[in-house]
Amino acid sequence: MEKLNFMIGEWVGISTTYKNDTIAKQVPAFEKINYILDKNVITIDLRSELLQLHTVIYYNDKDKKYYYNPYYKSGAGKYEAEYKDGKLIVWPSKNRKFIFHLTSEGNFQEYGERLENGKWIKDFEDNFKKIQ
Repeated sequence: MEKLNFMIGEWVGISTTYKNDTIAKQVPAFEKINYILDKNVITIDLRSELLQLHTVIYYNDKDKKYYYNPYYKSGAGKYEAEYKDGKLIVWPSKNRKFIFHLTSEGNFQEYGERLENGKWIKDFEDNFKKIQ
């Protein structure tokens, strides 16, 4: 879990959604990311006009995989994830992925892509600056 230290903190920024490679909507967003249970689990609480989300991330020593468990008002999910090249990559399906990483400026970024006709197309992007 220490590999995911880059995510920990309170973050404020802008959440952007895309449609046909064009910005569809931009709204302010706040995200609080913490360790719990002796640093064995990470929780993410995201709030914006577009989305309220509580997520639990943990690493399973038996199968050597990360798991990303989002909880929405309308339900929940459980997705496999991997840490690769300084990024947490979540795979909701073979045609969708969410990427979490630090930018070259030290800011936190999340974005989602879908595979369409052999090309990865960006659906959303959240850009955050650390406030605490």
